[in-house]
Amino acid sequence: MKIRLATQSDLPAINEIYNQAVRKRYCTADLDEISMEQRTKWFDGHRPEEYPVFVAEESGILGWICFSPYRAGRRALQSAAEVSYYIHEEHLQKGIGSQLMQFVICEAPKYQFKSLFAILLAANLASLKLLAKFSFERWGLMPHVADIDGETCDHLYYGRRV
Repeated sequence: MKIRLATQSDLPAINEIYNQAVRKRYCTADLDEISMEQRTKWFDGHRPEEYPVFVAEESGILGWICFSPYRAGRRALQSAAEVSYYIHEEHLQKGIGSQLMQFVICEAPKYQFKSLFAILLAANLASLKLLAKFSFERWGLMPHVADIDGETCDHLYYGRRV
C-alpha cells in the first residue's frame, strides 16, 4: 500500500468512500450524501501545502485522511488541525486506518501542527478504538447534540499533542 497526496482525479473515489460512511450512519454527522460539486469545493479548500488530503492506494483508493483548519483565520489556533479519515467499506479492519493515522502524525510537524484532533459521534466505536491506539484523549463532549434519524448522540472531540 502506498500513501500519497490526493489529486483531483481521486475525488470520485474519495467521495464514494465518504458517502459510504453517510449511508452507514453514525460515522459522520452528515445525513445526506455529498455531491461531486460539493466535494470539489471541499478539495479546493484543502491546499496541499497547508491542509493536504492523502489517499491510501493499492489497485485503487482504499481510504483517505486529511488535515482541516480549526477556526480558520484565527492565528492563535493555526497550529491545531482536525484529522478526518474514511476507509472503503470493503477494506475495513485491515490496518489501513492505522497506517493513515501513523502517516499524518509523522507528517504533522511539516505543516507546523502541534495539536491534532478528531470530531466524531460517540457511537463510532471503530474511530474511538483507532484514536485510543494513537494516544488521542477525550478533550471535549457535546452531549446529545446530534440527531440521527430521531436518536440523539453525543459529539466528541478527541485530541493529542504532536
